[in-house]
Amino acid sequence: MSQNTYTVTGMTCAHCVASVSEEVGAIDGVTDVAVDLPTGAVTVTSAEPVDEARVRAAVEEAGYTLAG
Repeated sequence: MSQNTYTVTGMTCAHCVASVSEEVGAIDGVTDVAVDLPTGAVTVTSAEPVDEARVRAAVEEAGYTLAG
Protein backbone atom coordinates (compact mmCIF):
# COMPACT_ATOMS: atom_id res chain seq x y z
CA MET A 1 0.00 0.00 0.00
CA SER A 2 1.17 3.51 -0.79
CA GLN A 3 -0.03 6.79 0.71
CA ASN A 4 0.93 10.32 -0.34
CA THR A 5 -0.38 13.71 0.71
CA TYR A 6 -0.54 16.66 -1.66
CA THR A 7 -1.71 20.25 -1.24
CA VAL A 8 -4.44 21.48 -3.56
CA THR A 9 -5.20 25.18 -3.90
CA GLY A 10 -8.46 26.80 -4.92
CA MET A 11 -10.92 24.56 -3.06
CA THR A 12 -13.55 26.53 -1.14
CA CYS A 13 -16.54 24.25 -0.55
CA ALA A 14 -17.88 20.71 -0.31
CA HIS A 15 -18.47 20.64 -4.07
CA CYS A 16 -14.75 21.33 -4.59
CA VAL A 17 -13.90 18.42 -2.30
CA ALA A 18 -16.27 16.13 -4.20
CA SER A 19 -14.83 17.14 -7.58
CA VAL A 20 -11.23 16.53 -6.52
CA SER A 21 -12.15 13.25 -4.81
CA GLU A 22 -13.97 12.00 -7.90
CA GLU A 23 -11.18 12.86 -10.37
CA VAL A 24 -8.30 11.59 -8.22
CA GLY A 25 -10.29 8.52 -7.20
CA ALA A 26 -10.67 7.60 -10.88
CA ILE A 27 -6.90 7.06 -11.25
CA ASP A 28 -6.11 3.35 -11.72
CA GLY A 29 -5.00 1.78 -8.46
CA VAL A 30 -6.30 4.50 -6.14
CA THR A 31 -8.27 2.95 -3.30
CA ASP A 32 -9.06 6.03 -1.18
CA VAL A 33 -8.94 9.82 -1.38
CA ALA A 34 -9.22 11.92 1.79
CA VAL A 35 -9.57 15.70 1.38
CA ASP A 36 -9.17 18.20 4.21
CA LEU A 37 -10.83 21.40 2.94
CA PRO A 38 -9.37 23.87 5.50
CA THR A 39 -5.76 22.89 4.75
CA GLY A 40 -6.14 21.75 1.15
CA ALA A 41 -4.46 18.44 2.04
CA VAL A 42 -5.37 15.57 -0.25
CA THR A 43 -4.21 12.13 0.90
CA VAL A 44 -4.17 9.50 -1.82
CA THR A 45 -4.05 5.82 -0.86
CA SER A 46 -3.27 3.28 -3.55
CA ALA A 47 -2.18 -0.31 -4.03
CA GLU A 48 1.01 0.84 -5.78
CA PRO A 49 2.70 4.27 -5.89
CA VAL A 50 0.88 6.71 -8.19
CA ASP A 51 2.90 9.07 -10.37
CA GLU A 52 2.49 12.68 -9.15
CA ALA A 53 1.90 13.80 -12.75
CA ARG A 54 -1.26 11.67 -12.85
CA VAL A 55 -2.49 13.20 -9.59
CA ARG A 56 -1.69 16.71 -10.90
CA ALA A 57 -3.60 16.03 -14.12
CA ALA A 58 -6.64 14.74 -12.20
CA VAL A 59 -6.63 17.78 -9.88
CA GLU A 60 -6.38 20.11 -12.88
CA GLU A 61 -9.22 18.23 -14.59
CA ALA A 62 -11.32 19.01 -11.51
CA GLY A 63 -10.43 22.70 -11.94
CA TYR A 64 -7.86 23.15 -9.18
CA THR A 65 -4.10 23.37 -8.77
CA LEU A 66 -1.65 21.01 -7.11
CA ALA A 67 0.75 23.16 -5.09
CA GLY A 68 4.47 22.75 -5.52
